[in-house]
Amino acid sequence: MQNQSPEFPMGQEVILGVGGGVSAYKSAELLRRLQDIGLGVTVIPTAASLNFVGLATWEALSGREVPNNLWNNIHDVPHIKLAKESSAIIIAPATFDLIGKIANGLANDLLTNVVAAATSPIILVPAMHTEMWLNPINQENVSKLKKSGIFVIEPEVGRMTGEDSGIGRYPEVSNLIAEISRVMSINSDYLGKNVLVTAGGTREFLDPIRFIGNISSGKQGFAIAKAARSRGAKVTLIGANVDAPSIPGIEFIKVETADQMLAEIDSRLIDLDLLVMSAAVADVRPAKRSDTKIKKSELKGIDVIANLDILQEISSRKEAKLCVVAFAAETGGDIEAEAKRKLFAKGANLIFANDVSEGKVFGKDETSGFLLDLEGNRVDFPHGSKDTLAKLLLDRAKNKLG
Repeated sequence: MQNQSPEFPMGQEVILGVGGGVSAYKSAELLRRLQDIGLGVTVIPTAASLNFVGLATWEALSGREVPNNLWNNIHDVPHIKLAKESSAIIIAPATFDLIGKIANGLANDLLTNVVAAATSPIILVPAMHTEMWLNPINQENVSKLKKSGIFVIEPEVGRMTGEDSGIGRYPEVSNLIAEISRVMSINSDYLGKNVLVTAGGTREFLDPIRFIGNISSGKQGFAIAKAARSRGAKVTLIGANVDAPSIPGIEFIKVETADQMLAEIDSRLIDLDLLVMSAAVADVRPAKRSDTKIKKSELKGIDVIANLDILQEISSRKEAKLCVVAFAAETGGDIEAEAKRKLFAKGANLIFANDVSEGKVFGKDETSGFLLDLEGNRVDFPHGSKDTLAKLLLDRAKNKLG
């Protein structure tokens, strides 16, 4: 899995452990649906499970390397690293053998060692023949697991392999997603929505080493992108001059200038449901860019020209369904009046305005301000984390999306 950064935290990460039962193939569909609700998924198959579904399938579906050997990359201490980075561990199917090992504290492969080191929720999805499920030893182990705080999703009744039928069937994936979402408190209200977020600050170059720019860190944009992905959205993040790790499940595009940002947005406009313009875009650029460093003695002044206003350009081209969230960073005066002016002038549906004077907000983990919509409603955000604001913005934008 990717390393997490305290500055740009990722969306929720889960481990999907796959036991050696014939229903292992159903976990391929479970993997896809976990991704659909905004989760980054790392698959850890047992050796026995690879007889049913191979490594190539898991790597293709997850888009990640699939760790399956406790003895690889020992210097990384993989079982501890994987356990620490996961928000939950889901084992599906959980076989008679795996249930017995976990219930009795046995750990002899990568998956069971990760379980032994886990501090996040563990969710087991037992699937086996009826006789094995009802075996008194298995029932005692399942009871022991429940008492220890492990979540066990009961198997369903239905057709097994061959002519067998009864309790022990792998649950329907839709039922699993509902139960996993409940255990993990996952909100998937943006499932099926296309969201584009801009972050950071654009730069307009005077020469190869000098530019007109700003001090935006991109933290708010990354928080919004992560929150949208965790709620099931398909997310594209356009980062202007930000140095941050990729977020699993999010398309990340690097740009430098306002023109580059506009081009990237415009090429995706037709499919968008929500555009959040949290990037700080330079209003002007040098009228002329030198290909070589300008000598200090020649820097008598800088002629500038206005950049195109990205939001106004987008508003003139956007589909009616597109909801646009704008940001207004001010340093005094009547901030609400200016925010209202920008809201209507730029064709946005919502605008978040704040006072960034005296080094506030930019580069910080916390923010403050207020949110306005076209109907004149105001929601104050007196103080809180940028992650919390991201959730508020998505909640209010969801109302505009219907």
